[in-house]
Amino acid sequence: MINQSEQSGAGRCCAGVEVREVDVLVIGAGQAGLSAAYHLKRLGADFAVLDADQRPGGAWQHRWHTLTMADVHGVASLPGMELPEHDPRVPARDVVPDYFTRYEERFGLPVIRPVRVDRVAGESSGNLLVDTDLGRWRARALINATGTWRTPFLPYYPGQETFRGRQLHTANYEGPEAFRGRRVVVVGGGASAVQILGELAPLASTLWVTRRPPVWRTAEFDPEAGRAAVALVEERVRRGLPPQSVVSVTGLQLRPQERRAEELGAYRREPMFASIEPDGVRWADGRFEPADVIIWATGFRPSVGHLAPLRLREESGGIRLIARLDQHTPTTAARDQRIQFVGYGPSASTIGANRAGRVAALAALRSVEAATQPVVA
Repeated sequence: MINQSEQSGAGRCCAGVEVREVDVLVIGAGQAGLSAAYHLKRLGADFAVLDADQRPGGAWQHRWHTLTMADVHGVASLPGMELPEHDPRVPARDVVPDYFTRYEERFGLPVIRPVRVDRVAGESSGNLLVDTDLGRWRARALINATGTWRTPFLPYYPGQETFRGRQLHTANYEGPEAFRGRRVVVVGGGASAVQILGELAPLASTLWVTRRPPVWRTAEFDPEAGRAAVALVEERVRRGLPPQSVVSVTGLQLRPQERRAEELGAYRREPMFASIEPDGVRWADGRFEPADVIIWATGFRPSVGHLAPLRLREESGGIRLIARLDQHTPTTAARDQRIQFVGYGPSASTIGANRAGRVAALAALRSVEAATQPVVA
């Protein structure tokens, strides 16, 4: 790996500000970013990877310590290197970052960290200018692999600021022990809410609240069902709609470690409350439930604010992606084909991220090739 002081094709802009230049810049070194980097390296590309974290591991390093490898919904091996055998009882935030570290080292991937990307804009030359907290980069193509971890979604309900207890998002959840003996309201209908309730129910009083009734999956989740689910998510990004998580179309399923919580009634869901009061939550019909803690398991949004100057969003609110090289893997921004997305929409799963990484790398290099072709008079 290269460190922050190393440069790739350094140049200087007219104002005297140092600009580091590459053909392709990858933003983010999680599963999707590393997959794209692997293929760029294999193809001999001139590229660099900018990552905001202090160390390898992507979002996995931030997950709660009681989330073990037995709890996660599967981690696909990165291309070229199998995920090693591991004890299922070990925290995922230890296993996966260690794997990512050895992966970066094995393939000599040019990851620079920690670097925060603030802004990406186009230049009149056709290149992209990328501003970071550690300087400026210029690239002919960009692969965005920033995921969602840094943009948790926290909805607002009347009275939220008056609550005297503790409120936290799943991004800040560190395990169940801190909530022993407490009255905890868990908000959200996704897999994280189910997992957290499974941990909390044996040692705390819990109440599950969701906007819509949860959809439980009873049939086996085979490869065909997985492909159908990904296709539904993929259709949204092809239409420029905000992406949904894969679990939103696959449905929820309890695992053996959550059966005790089920016996305790943790999965008897209540509809969404109307307001929050200093000591609890209240529904529109006047019913009140006391609470010490509210955990917002309300998901995340794509971390794409740095791309705002490029105006990639459709009127519908999402970024429309098209497939340039693989009919089944849309990674290219419809409004700017210099920009590739991995870990967005259907490629947010670890398996999808691997496939998208390869497609995005090839599409990015095609953009570079087109940009460097001489103009014929």
